[in-house]
Parts: sequence; C-alpha cells; structure tokens
Amino acid sequence: MDQNRITINGHAYEFTPGQTILEVAQQNLIDIPNLCHLKGTRATGACRVCIVELEESWGRKIVSSCSAPAKNGMIVHTESPKIVAYRKFYIGLMLDSGNHNCDIGARADESWTDFQISAMENDQKEELCPVWGDCELQALAYRYQVKGRVSGRHREAVTLPIEGDNPFIIRDMSRCILCGRCVAACNEVQVNQAIDFGFRGTKEQIIAGTGTTLMNSACVFCGECVQVCPVGALVEKKALGKGRPWEVTKIRTTCPYCGVGCQQLLHVKNDTIVKVTGVEDGAPNQGRLCVKGRFGYDFIYSDKRLKTPLIREKDGFREASWEEALTLVADTFTRIIDESGPDALAGVSCARSINEDSYQMQKLFRAVFKTNNIDHCART
Repeated sequence: MDQNRITINGHAYEFTPGQTILEVAQQNLIDIPNLCHLKGTRATGACRVCIVELEESWGRKIVSSCSAPAKNGMIVHTESPKIVAYRKFYIGLMLDSGNHNCDIGARADESWTDFQISAMENDQKEELCPVWGDCELQALAYRYQVKGRVSGRHREAVTLPIEGDNPFIIRDMSRCILCGRCVAACNEVQVNQAIDFGFRGTKEQIIAGTGTTLMNSACVFCGECVQVCPVGALVEKKALGKGRPWEVTKIRTTCPYCGVGCQQLLHVKNDTIVKVTGVEDGAPNQGRLCVKGRFGYDFIYSDKRLKTPLIREKDGFREASWEEALTLVADTFTRIIDESGPDALAGVSCARSINEDSYQMQKLFRAVFKTNNIDHCART
C-alpha cells in the first residue's frame, strides 16, 4: 500500500504527515463545511459542523475533520446520510442559540414575514441582520435546508444588550454561536489577548477583559475578530448599512500607512470605500491589519486635503503650480547649501512612505545634498 494516502468520497489523495482531514480536503478542493476552524490556529472542533464519517475495521465512527489527523489508508465520507443528519441537527442548535433571523423560510407554524418581523423586533431594528447574505451560518442553513427550534429553547444570550460604545466594532452577543474564531484570532493570530470565553453552561459568552466592554479592555481595535466572525455577532460600525457583499467591488491594494506593505481589499460602492479587509493569503500580513489599516480611511474624503501646492506669503498661503513650487524648493535648498553648507539641511521621511520612497529620500540627502541628516518619522 502506498504511504500517506487517504481516500475521501471514493477518491485517493496523497497527504503530508501532520495534515488534518480538513486540510487534505481543502487542498484537493473538497468542500467540508466548518464554522470554528481558523487557519493557523489550534483546532477545537467546537462547532461540530466539519464532522466526517470514517470507515474502520469494526465499523464506522464520526470525527471532527479540523482536528483529526490524516492517516495512511483512512477512508473518509464527507456527506453520508448520517453526517448530513448530524450537521442539520448542529446547525439547527446554532440557529436556536440566539437572534438569527436567517432561517430558510417559513416555519411550520408561522409565515416567513411573521418570522422576520419577530426577529427584527427582538433585535430592536427595522432592518435585517447586518450580515444577511454574508453569513456562514445562513449559508449552511440554506445548503442543508435547516429550520430552527430543534432544541425547543433559546440560550440566555438572546437577551444580551448590543455593545457599541466604541467607534469601530458593534458586538451583538445575542448572535454569537461560540465558535471561538474571534478568540483564536485575538489570542493566537494578533496576540492581543483582549477577549476570551467566560461563564459556563447556557450562560457561556465571549467576554472582553474580565467582563467589561472593548473600550475598557486591552483591545487595540485591529478588527481581526470582525473579519473572522462567521455570523453577525461582530460588525464594523463604519460599514453598517453601507452596502451588502453583492453590491460592492473588491479592489486589492497596499496599505498606505507604513512601509510594511500590508495587502488590503477595498470594498467599494459608488466610488466610495465602505470597508477594508485584509487579503487572507497576501504577504506579508496574511489577512491581518492594524487599526489604521482597517479603519483609518476617512482622510481620503476629507475636505481639508490639499489639492494643489501652497506657497507661504506673509501671513497666508497662495495656490501655485507644481512647477513653481518645485522650482522654489530647489532654489531655496541650493541657496541654503551655498550659504551654510549641506549640514544646514535635514530631512524626515514620513511613516506612510513605502520603503522604496524612504530609500530614495535618504539617497537624495546623502548622495546629492552631501549630508547624513535624514530620519524617519514614526507616527502612531
């Protein structure tokens, strides 16, 4: 028998020792649904949606594919009748766990419209869930045709108030499914350790600090938790109501704030940026962004931005052409060097400059102006 070969749904695939069943499946474009798995972090198997069925010599068993290692000769079924039935049950439990107005349609005892009205009344809103149409739980409910109320009761988190006392993130724990992605993103990816699991049983929640708000915790508002949240529990405040996923165009670009070169996706609607996310497989940040890269794009639309060069005259400024402004700068630099020597000049490179621009600036000062008076401004 060939070494390191696994059979998934009747087809054999090679794998690298240490890979999980889910990783082998994803590598070969086999879709195993999951809600708690976050690439590069410790697998928990918390959502139970990624379960698969294994053929063993003594029979069959069910395991979580995100945490079960692939083994040579393993035979895996990802969509067997038993697996589909279990998935529908777990998805139904999550739909029951809070204010999830993303059911597949009319329930047995009420119409779709009545259900939506009831859900919106619970949310104290006049619109659908802010991630309606972009919710992974909703997508799975449609995929497996799941209706809620499989457990007959709701978790107490339904009554939790919405937290929005900070300028960036809205936390609605009544929609949290306790998948743990945000905790892994905060503690293992960004290593900020601002949030974690708290309480026990039906009262279990994701808490900030010792049970405070994000504003009063160690949160630095990088927004990584929002990017990985599969439901509407964490939403960007600035993007709220600005556009659904199918209404925006995603444009890849480089973050303008420093020389690291983080890759961003600009979500653009009507020529306006409504949201910024990190490029998941883009180097060097691999999906991660800081608070400036994710939320600091308002300056683009400021009416205070300069649109033409300004030359100071007496107590004010007057507009000038680029040719006039650059000529004035060059003549002034030449005069200062002639009168006081090159060390009378100094340059400061902006932190928003890319590394290549900062390199060219130091080369200009050292090779052309003949001075080492060049520094870098580390903005915060």
